Amino acid sequence: MQTQEEFLTLRDHMQTVIVGQSHLIDCIMIGVLTGGHLLLEGPPGLAKTTAVKTLATGVHASFQRIQFTPDLMPSDLTGSDVFDPDKNKFEFVAGPLFHEIILADEINRAPPKVQSALLEAMEEKQITVSRHTHILPELFIVMATQNPLEQAGTYSLPEAQLDRFLLHVPLDYPDQDEELEILQRDRRTHFGDDVVVKETRLTPETVLKARHEVAEIHIEPSLDQYVIKLVHATRKLGDWIEGWHDYVEFGASPRASLALVRSASAYAYLHGRDYVIPDDIVAIANNVLRHRILLNYTAQANNVSADDIIDRLIKLVPIP
Repeated sequence: MQTQEEFLTLRDHMQTVIVGQSHLIDCIMIGVLTGGHLLLEGPPGLAKTTAVKTLATGVHASFQRIQFTPDLMPSDLTGSDVFDPDKNKFEFVAGPLFHEIILADEINRAPPKVQSALLEAMEEKQITVSRHTHILPELFIVMATQNPLEQAGTYSLPEAQLDRFLLHVPLDYPDQDEELEILQRDRRTHFGDDVVVKETRLTPETVLKARHEVAEIHIEPSLDQYVIKLVHATRKLGDWIEGWHDYVEFGASPRASLALVRSASAYAYLHGRDYVIPDDIVAIANNVLRHRILLNYTAQANNVSADDIIDRLIKLVPIP
C-alpha cells in the first residue's frame, strides 16, 4: 500500500529529527492513524512539541500550540461571537481549536470549565457557542502534555476526560549517548546544518484514507478474545493475582478494548503488516490501559502502580 509506505517514510525521517524517543514517535503516529487523542506526560525539554510539529509538517496539516494557564477561558479555545458594527450583527470568530492538530501544552493547568470545552471537542469533534454548533476539521486530534514534576496550581483531569485519550504516554530522560547526539545536532544547527524532514506526499486527505486502511487491518477472532480477557481482568483483578483483589477501584471500560484493537492495528500498519499479531497488542497495552485503571489507597500504600498491574496481567492472561 502506497499510503502505508509514505507513513513508514515519515516515521523514519521523524527519527532523524528526534533523538531516541522512538516509542513516542510510534504513539504519535498511532494517534494520527486512528484519530485518537494522546496524553504525553514527562518533564520539560523532551522534544514533545518538536515531535508534534514535525508530524504536522509531514502530513501538511494545520497545527496550533495552545499554552494552558489558570486564567484561560473556554472562549480562548473555542472562539466567540463578536459584534460586527458594519454588518450590525454578531459573527462567530473561530478560536485556535479550529486546526487539525492541536498541542495542548500543560493541559492540567487549565480550570475545569476550559477542560469541559475541550472535552466536547475531543469527543464530538464539534464545539457549541451561543447555542450554535460548529464542526471541527475531520482530521482533528489533540495531543496534550502535562508536567508530572509540579502539582501546585494544577487541576487533575476528570476520569471522563482521561478516558477520551487513546494513549497515555510517559516520557523519560534520554540516556548519555542520546543526549550527546542532541548536543551535536544542536551544534550543527548553529552552523546552519539543521536536519530537514524529507518532503512527503501525505496530506490530510491521505491521512483519512490511511485511517480506513488501518480499520481494515486483519485481526483474528482469538486476538479479539485476548483483548477482551485482558481488559476484563483489570475489573476482576483478584481472579488473576492473589492478594490484589482490592487494589483497583474501577477497571478499564469497554472503550479500552476498542482503543487497544485500534492501536494494535495502527502499530501493525506502522510495521509494514496488514494483520495484527499478539506482540502488537502487548507493545501498546500499557499506553492504552494505564490511565483507565483507577487505583485505590491500598494499592498506593503498597507502591503498586497501574503499570505493575498491567505487566502482571500480560504475563498471566494466556496469549492465543
